[in-house]
Amino acid sequence: MFTNDEINLMCIYDTGTREGLIVELTKMRGFLGADETELLSLTDSALEKLRSMNDEEYAKLDLFPDFEDETG
Repeated sequence: MFTNDEINLMCIYDTGTREGLIVELTKMRGFLGADETELLSLTDSALEKLRSMNDEEYAKLDLFPDFEDETG
């Protein structure tokens, strides 16, 4: 459901609850400039998915960062 980049972003801002993560990502998004289109898009995508799931589904997520290069 979530991309590797979305998981990594969520790990950085994770508060332990779905609602807390939504709040933190929304706050962070407010500090982004219009030229930061890739991070804006990534944040919006993660927020959309988080809002569409429930707390039980969120609790099943493995929020562990994977900072390896996706190409290899």
